Amino acid sequence: MTTAPGSPGRQPDRPLLIGNASGFYGDRFGALREMLTGGPLDVVTGDYLAELTMLILGRDRLKNPDLGYAKTFLRQLEEGLGLAHERGVRIVANAGGLNPAGLAGAVRALAAKLSLPVSVAHVDGDDLMRTGAGAGQGQGAGEGGYGGSGALTANAYLGGAGITACLRAGADVVVTGRVTDAALVSGPAAWWFDWAPEDHDRLAGAVVAGHVLECGTQATGGNYSFFTRHDVSRPGFPLAEIARDGSSVITKHPGTGGAVTVGTVTAQLLYETQGVRYLGPDVTARLDTVRLSEAGPDRVAVSGVRGEAPPERLKVGVTRIGGWRNEVVFVLTGLDIEAKSALVRAQLAPLLSGVASVAWTLSRTDHEDAATEETASALLRLVVRDPDPDRVGRALTSAAIELALGSYPGFHVTAPPGPAQPYGVFASDHVPAASVPHTATLPDGTRVPIPPAPSASPTPLVLSAPPAFEARGSGGGAPVSGRGGVGDSPAGPTAPEPEAAAAPEPEAPTGPTRRAPLGTIAGARSGDKGGDANVGVWVESDPAWAWLRDTLTVEAFKELLPETAPLEVTRHPLPRLRALNFTVTGILGDGVASGHRFDPQAKALGEWLRARHLDIPESLLQAAPPPAAVPPTTVPATTPEGPRQ
Repeated sequence: MTTAPGSPGRQPDRPLLIGNASGFYGDRFGALREMLTGGPLDVVTGDYLAELTMLILGRDRLKNPDLGYAKTFLRQLEEGLGLAHERGVRIVANAGGLNPAGLAGAVRALAAKLSLPVSVAHVDGDDLMRTGAGAGQGQGAGEGGYGGSGALTANAYLGGAGITACLRAGADVVVTGRVTDAALVSGPAAWWFDWAPEDHDRLAGAVVAGHVLECGTQATGGNYSFFTRHDVSRPGFPLAEIARDGSSVITKHPGTGGAVTVGTVTAQLLYETQGVRYLGPDVTARLDTVRLSEAGPDRVAVSGVRGEAPPERLKVGVTRIGGWRNEVVFVLTGLDIEAKSALVRAQLAPLLSGVASVAWTLSRTDHEDAATEETASALLRLVVRDPDPDRVGRALTSAAIELALGSYPGFHVTAPPGPAQPYGVFASDHVPAASVPHTATLPDGTRVPIPPAPSASPTPLVLSAPPAFEARGSGGGAPVSGRGGVGDSPAGPTAPEPEAAAAPEPEAPTGPTRRAPLGTIAGARSGDKGGDANVGVWVESDPAWAWLRDTLTVEAFKELLPETAPLEVTRHPLPRLRALNFTVTGILGDGVASGHRFDPQAKALGEWLRARHLDIPESLLQAAPPPAAVPPTTVPATTPEGPRQ
């Protein structure tokens, strides 16, 4: 590779070919090799950061200040760096985590060891614990900044401009800290086409493509409601062909598993977004303008995306050690399940009286007259949390085990008693973008400050509901305030929602109905947003959309999912996607790291909704494809050893 600006592969008269090789820290290890050898690419990206990941990296840094980055990425480069060099593919990853400079140095050392002439750059400034930026300007930071607030990590969500600067300077590898996941795509696209910060529509199109790619195989059939329609035994990772105008085609390498359809892309578009304005540090993408269409086998065109200026503030993700937790799961078998549960709860009540948080959950997994012992059993889960590890430590779990010979008949637990474990708490804050020292360190060591993108006004345009922001690993760097009520934005007063699609809305079908699961005609995708959850629901025809739009109100949603009934739920229609997106405020407590809920990241909340029954018009049920008994199981063309010849 040459390191001069305008280096090989940059041909702005053709689309940028950009693929993803990681959707989270722990994703398929061989994906980088698969993407580099499976077909042509200009850039390959890797997304390694998430709410829980930042907590893990923060604890790593406490043990060793030289760590704080995703070590898996460095191991992947032992083979991938040479493959990328041979093929002229740039690598862009946020694996730098809390120490992008340290990871950049490790990549340089690896390149030297492999005798590869690879130039490395990095982007930092997001780590407010180190820079002290935003001190006193964020809600969670005192005058001394986040370092004095008890935070373990505090990172602003940067945009893609620093990545663009590094690539313009000839970098072959760019590692970053906490940038928005979509920035891994929009940054290279701005480099490839030499876009300006004011090219809002083009940047918004790249952000939408980046949001589709960021979670890896979720765009190619993974975690897909209609998974039985496709062979998803080993989905290939996605790539985008991004055009100069910001439009794109989502696809995958030939011969890889999974599928790219309007449905799989719709599912990922709805994932972890809130509202119709998808706010980020570089641009605000209007999700209500996105158009999807089939463009061939495993090819979906994304067009029509409009963009607006970004807000003047950046989101900050803050993690803290919230305390200590422990759990015991009791197995209750056969008859009198409720009475057995009541007995063990009463026996442990005196011991639990001083514990800060005690949660009992009885899961009735038992079946009447069951043919196996396992299917005759229910699970009683006890989760305890407290600031003092001794109150929820081994003494407590040992006391639970001491009941073994003096409690309910058939007493046993799923695991031996264990010590208390620390749990994390995630919160979001916001700081002025101008206060964050977004910096690109170029291959020659020059440090270039990256100015914030110009916002529309001192009081930026905001959502009429909480702005889209990243908590698990998806979304933009938008600020969020309070618990996300309507109009509850730190940026200013509520702005009107953008106009929906210009085409007239279809009429809902009439006629006889039949009781059936919602999932017979609707798909869903759900996920976490800190302590909140989002559930996107979509259908595949105009009549089904008209029915869904009129039927699945907030009230109906709460009735179908009773756990959400006491919570604030906000509905966002997206007619062009035939979709509704629901935000459920506070259902996840302090977020995934606190282990608050059975499904702590709300990954299956959408599937629970699809399983609920309601009255559906017969005409829609008759038009729905019949469900497959089992998914296809053909061997995919890509194996752990690489593409088959």
